[in-house]
Amino acid sequence: MPDKARLACLARVELLAEFGHRLRRPHAENLGEGIWELRVKVDGVNFRILYFFRGQQVVVLSHGLIKQQAEVPAAEIKLARERKVAFALNPARHTHKE
Repeated sequence: MPDKARLACLARVELLAEFGHRLRRPHAENLGEGIWELRVKVDGVNFRILYFFRGQQVVVLSHGLIKQQAEVPAAEIKLARERKVAFALNPARHTHKE
């Protein structure tokens, strides 16, 4: 991912950290079943970060996804849902700690 895109994605993640559940379009969109997309556009390229909420925490399911169609690909949403289930079954295994 080019530096400009990476920095734009990090800025959007900071917005999500600040606004959480209140963040909406044009920055975030509900894809259904508790899956959300963080929306970033850089030089005409649409980047997406898929996530869900666990209380006040944000859990990232997929990042750096480049969206080329009008919608996020169904396969990416399916994978995000599978990862959400896996996280629910064993949060400690799927949690990064610094």
